[in-house]
Amino acid sequence: MTAMERVQEVRDARWFSNLTTLIIIAYASVLGFKTMGEVETNYALFLRVADVFVTIYFIFEIAIKMVAEKKFTNFFKNGWNLFDFVIVVVTLLPLEQSGFAAIARVLRVFRVLRLFTSRPELKAIIDMLIKAIPSIIDIVILMFIIFYIYAIVGNFYFSELPSGLWSNFLVSMLTLFRVLTFEDWTDVMYEAMDVHPWAWLYFVSFVIIAAFVFFNLFVAVIIGEMQKLQESEMKEELHEDHLKLDVLLSEIRALREEVKDLKENRKE
Repeated sequence: MTAMERVQEVRDARWFSNLTTLIIIAYASVLGFKTMGEVETNYALFLRVADVFVTIYFIFEIAIKMVAEKKFTNFFKNGWNLFDFVIVVVTLLPLEQSGFAAIARVLRVFRVLRLFTSRPELKAIIDMLIKAIPSIIDIVILMFIIFYIYAIVGNFYFSELPSGLWSNFLVSMLTLFRVLTFEDWTDVMYEAMDVHPWAWLYFVSFVIIAAFVFFNLFVAVIIGEMQKLQESEMKEELHEDHLKLDVLLSEIRALREEVKDLKENRKE
């Protein structure tokens, strides 16, 4: 096995992915401890060493991924590799001792995002969500239309309520979002019913349409993308199995020809 093949084996190994995940989770814990003043004071050296260790490991991991590519430029053709590279490089900028120290601390938090790329399963989920964005945008547009209609109607009928929850269009939209999240929405409904007894029809219909129908639409879109992802993975597996089978059949044909040639040689 060549050195390149060994590096590629390490890059694709499950234990390497698990190690990266463990280190990222540990680093997230270190960042959490840094928010506690007493802990940071008592364990300042440990936290600093842990930060340096994680930095060195991330550089080492990126280097392995770069070396494992047959062409160096191929590394940057992968969007996830580019994402990792940008996060590592940005967090290496010497901003701690400058006027941008606060920005540097915030940028270090983004290292935790590398958990997405360290787990193939998480990458698959993110890819699935990205593919679902067009359908989700359509649902959001439709939901906005429903919000718009109900906000106008609510402002028209409930603008005089003492709570002021329907005083204008924007406040009405915010009130409807509160109803959508079920945050004391019955209080809003009962207040409206004190003036308009039929107001329950307005609120119940909105909850059914916006909360139940649209929520199930979001779930249906995500499930549909998951099914597509599973189908594509199954097709890839079947394709790989067919390739292996073709190689096996070709080897069997070659063996038959060799056996046939041996028999003919013996007869001669």
